[in-house]
Amino acid sequence: MKHRRRRFPHWMFVLLMASCTSATGRYITVNKVPELPAGADKYALPECWAALPDKRDASDSIPEPLRASWVADTTTDVFFLHPTTLVDKRDERWNADINDSALNSKTDRTTILFQASAFNECRVYSPRYRQAHIRAYYSPDTARAREALDLAYQDIREAFIYYLDHFNRGRPIIIASHSQGTTHALRLMKEFFENKPLAHRLVAAYMIGMALPEGYFSALAPCADSTATGCFVGWRTLKEGYMPKYAKKEKSPSVTVNPLTWTMTDTLAPRDMNEGAILTRFNHLVPHVTNARIHEGVLWVHRPYFPGSFLLRTRNYHIGDINLFYLNIRENIRTRIRSYQVREGAVRNG
Repeated sequence: MKHRRRRFPHWMFVLLMASCTSATGRYITVNKVPELPAGADKYALPECWAALPDKRDASDSIPEPLRASWVADTTTDVFFLHPTTLVDKRDERWNADINDSALNSKTDRTTILFQASAFNECRVYSPRYRQAHIRAYYSPDTARAREALDLAYQDIREAFIYYLDHFNRGRPIIIASHSQGTTHALRLMKEFFENKPLAHRLVAAYMIGMALPEGYFSALAPCADSTATGCFVGWRTLKEGYMPKYAKKEKSPSVTVNPLTWTMTDTLAPRDMNEGAILTRFNHLVPHVTNARIHEGVLWVHRPYFPGSFLLRTRNYHIGDINLFYLNIRENIRTRIRSYQVREGAVRNG
């Protein structure tokens, strides 16, 4: 599907968050990747990861209201694929350079801090990769765009293989992604999980911010409820009543799970089910910020309101796909891990 983005203010997320620091008030320092000998695996280097459990990074940050209840779960890994941060229209590159320190710092201060942190009760791994420029989603040069996305996936595939071989050690896995990250997560799930032994280690995949075409998977299924495991969820957040042209042109509705009910029914979930959002102020939790209901493959919500809301100026809430449901996601991860552990215990006990 050709995914148009001209009216899609993805870049706003970067501009709004770019001045933010980690919860400790310090900027994340990005080290330049050293030269590697031919044939060496770059993902052996910590510099090639935006997040690793054994190094201090932005994904470790915990919003102040959640610190007292934070409990580390070392039993489960999260492999997080970040969205596009290469968005400057003046930048003629089709793919980012992993050694671009300025871009890496922007990635760390935005998506790693505000999105990957939602998963940080688990062990978070997030590779840097030669992400495609945002134009890959709207350029008429579709062949060049596909090459750019393929190159980005090449890095993600290499990082995931390195992660499996050197880091995972048999632990259950959560795949998490947003926007361009989800473009690549779909391929990753099909290549490494669907009808593969690794599917038995899948707690769930949170593939957010892109269409999840019905029929893309033959075996992997959407999560039917909040406790289901070995399945996937996803949604695209829009102001109620708004349907962008690209969504109207989709051949079939995208698989959509409501992050307030964790079901695929079109029943309205009221805003009091929204446990809390983390928006432009990382240490400020905003409860009951919006409701949610599924409509023809997208997630409709009432216009979110919070002090200084930038969302008042748009109808497409893509930039808040994770942040509007931040605490619900955290709580659901705990639920699914417990469910996975019960399921695996029952299998082992025969």
